[in-house]
Amino acid sequence: MNGKYLVGSIVVSAAIVGAAVYYLQVYAFYSPVSFTPGAEITLTTIEGGQPEPILAEAVTGIDADSSPLRFRACFTTPMTQAMLTETYVAYEGATPLIAPGWFDCFDATAIGEALERGEALAFLSQANIHTDVDRVVAIFPDGRAFAWNQLNPSAEK
Repeated sequence: MNGKYLVGSIVVSAAIVGAAVYYLQVYAFYSPVSFTPGAEITLTTIEGGQPEPILAEAVTGIDADSSPLRFRACFTTPMTQAMLTETYVAYEGATPLIAPGWFDCFDATAIGEALERGEALAFLSQANIHTDVDRVVAIFPDGRAFAWNQLNPSAEK
């Protein structure tokens, strides 16, 4: 009879720890990002190579201090892809990272497929926003846009 209690307590403890780890990974460390003057969505210019704010509307974003790769944002922009490609640095190898399921405006799979098809275009927002991490923005022809942080090519070597 004592074995049943021991096994039962191990199973209950494992379930509690599993639930805590899940909560910590998916919910606990994320917080909303405020996009105020000085913390806008930016793109790096071809001429000058410096990030500058772009027109962005309905911006929502999340970030976490626990990792530089947890930043995600969704927004719209009235700027056209043609204008953007003439003014801002394109980003090769853009690979959106999966966002938590509750941040439902950001679908990394759909964004990645659109980038592969050439429907969406990726631009460098800011190089080395954290050590070996770049911020990337993908913009669709209809003005929908998404931003995320990813390891830059030098970090992947």
